[in-house]
Amino acid sequence: MRTNLTKKDIINSVYMQIGFSKKISENLLDDILNILIENIIENKKVKISNFGTFTLREKNKRLGRNPKTKESKIISRRKVILFKPSKQFKNFLNNDKDEQI
Repeated sequence: MRTNLTKKDIINSVYMQIGFSKKISENLLDDILNILIENIIENKKVKISNFGTFTLREKNKRLGRNPKTKESKIISRRKVILFKPSKQFKNFLNNDKDEQI
């Protein structure tokens, strides 16, 4: 079963753990996300220590095909965000899984 972590869940977690009001917690999360977005757009790369790196990449237009109808269509040029986890994050995930088994 898949569960999504929502913005509201993060705000409630900050509220419960730190004790800020929900409004301040929401403003804090909004500010953090805006800083990340602005820096990704401006610098095309954001590195967060012990977490990972967000990179902005431009994909050229290309020819794609609908697998059901076999219809060819041009996929337009666009920007995508890539995330590469740090070694520490990968190690944390892998060690955590080994301990649970």
